[in-house]
Amino acid sequence: MPNFAFKGRGNNGQLVDGELEGVSSTAVAGQLMDRGVIPISIVEKKEKDDILAVVMEKFDLYDISIEELLMFTRQMSAMNKAGIPITRAISGILETAQNPLLIKSLGDVLEQLESGRSLSIACARHPKVFSNIYISMLQVGENTGRLDESFSMMAEYIDRNRRTANNIKTALRYPTIVIIAIAIAMVIVNLLVIPKFAAFFQANNLELPWQTVFLLNTSRFFVNYWMYMAVLLIGAAIVFKRYINTTKGRYWWHRLIVKVPLIGDILHRAFMARFARSFAMAYSAGVPIVQAMGVISRSIGNDYISSNVNGMREGIERGEALTRTAQNTGMFTPVVMQMFAVGEEAGNLEEMMTFIADFYEEEVDYDVKTLSDKIEPFIYVAIGGMVLVLALGIFVPMWDIAQLAGR
Repeated sequence: MPNFAFKGRGNNGQLVDGELEGVSSTAVAGQLMDRGVIPISIVEKKEKDDILAVVMEKFDLYDISIEELLMFTRQMSAMNKAGIPITRAISGILETAQNPLLIKSLGDVLEQLESGRSLSIACARHPKVFSNIYISMLQVGENTGRLDESFSMMAEYIDRNRRTANNIKTALRYPTIVIIAIAIAMVIVNLLVIPKFAAFFQANNLELPWQTVFLLNTSRFFVNYWMYMAVLLIGAAIVFKRYINTTKGRYWWHRLIVKVPLIGDILHRAFMARFARSFAMAYSAGVPIVQAMGVISRSIGNDYISSNVNGMREGIERGEALTRTAQNTGMFTPVVMQMFAVGEEAGNLEEMMTFIADFYEEEVDYDVKTLSDKIEPFIYVAIGGMVLVLALGIFVPMWDIAQLAGR
């Protein structure tokens, strides 16, 4: 937190000055008043600028991890249950917070609260920290007087998303490392190893098989054009990044990643679990279905899934049944559609949606655990193919040379 230099007058009228640490000048003024000091001036002390921090701040590069958001939410839930006022709870969290984005956001939230605004409105000013569903749950908690329950439900929701994301990252770590290692090995072989053999074969004036010719031509292309290839790859990465930041490009990319074999199916079910869990949470909190669908579509994290959820919302607005609108999207399996129908017919959508979320999460957990086993055969085939081509291309001519030498 920043330091503030202050001047004021004590109870006896004597001039008092010094420094205090606080979230804002208003917070420092409150501390001084509690000490019996009437503030005259409060000025924030500017510390020496950190170049990296200035760049991060200017280009809005700071972010908050899901673990930090989970910790904040759990702290708020615990302090709300203990009856601690919101402003005091946020001030306490700010004293130990380390993330610059969280510190800045909570500092502004505290100022907004002190000026009379509600917590949900204050948090809505910081979409990088608080998602749409987070804001909606805060609104429900404020309206019902059960803000501690809203924080508790959000903590559970964030924790489930964190565990699912970590499981997927863990499953993808091994194949990703292997693929990167193969790519690096291919570059090294083509740039450093094969050219040595090329000079040797040329000196012996051998008739080379097609495998060797292919390797030599590939290596020659790498050696002569590696700079152009590097520039092309960097340019392609920049163009791709800019394209997927557009509305059309983001929709195309989000649709592609849920259609990719093996990985896409897992991601699709993970998003479906998030949808069902969000729906159950919002519905149990008393959020109307149409409003809940709108909130979920903006916070689910995939534009392709979001467009289908919006389609469901529009169908419900036209008076169609939830089960029918869900079936029209084609996102759900027949088993899940039966659960939809039962939940809607029996009037226990919250319970059924929770069951659907659990069902999807169990499937995702199982598939994530077996993902490496499914990917490994493809990795072994790729490595085997590379080794085979190298063996045929390099060692067959060497064998011919050895035979000629033996004669």
